[in-house]
Amino acid sequence: MSDAEQTPAKAGPQPEEIRFFGTTWVDHGGHYALRRAGLAAGALAAAVAACFVLRFAYEGLRIADVGGVVNVLVVVMFAVCSAIAFGKTWEGFLRRPADPAREESLRSLKAIGFIGSLLAYAARCLVEAPGEKLHRTEFETAVRQYEKRRAARTGNPTTRKKPKRK
Repeated sequence: MSDAEQTPAKAGPQPEEIRFFGTTWVDHGGHYALRRAGLAAGALAAAVAACFVLRFAYEGLRIADVGGVVNVLVVVMFAVCSAIAFGKTWEGFLRRPADPAREESLRSLKAIGFIGSLLAYAARCLVEAPGEKLHRTEFETAVRQYEKRRAARTGNPTTRKKPKRK
């Protein structure tokens, strides 16, 4: 039997897992702070490595002598896409998207501006687990609603006194 089969299921809502953190964000256990620091450093390192790769690509364009306009367009495209990706990634940590279809259409833009997404992830790791505030708010709301429903059902309905008929 696995551990999941041996432990009884806890009544009420369960916290949603966050990538790389599981459910440790609830009580900040399981080396939570160390994970946050490690993920922030990893995301920053990945962003720096990505900048070097983009620098090599830019050098390739310069060597190919494609022209100043193309060079400027490439730099502006990556800068704008990174800024939009940063904003959308940061916004995704704070609230669920109102229009999932619109988020899906921005996927390619976020892929081009992946450096912005990496920087948003690193910055959010310095504050909390990315998405923790959103998940905590949803989890606490679910727990309050569960407790409210549970409190309204207290007692055995068969033992209630029946109203007298007149």
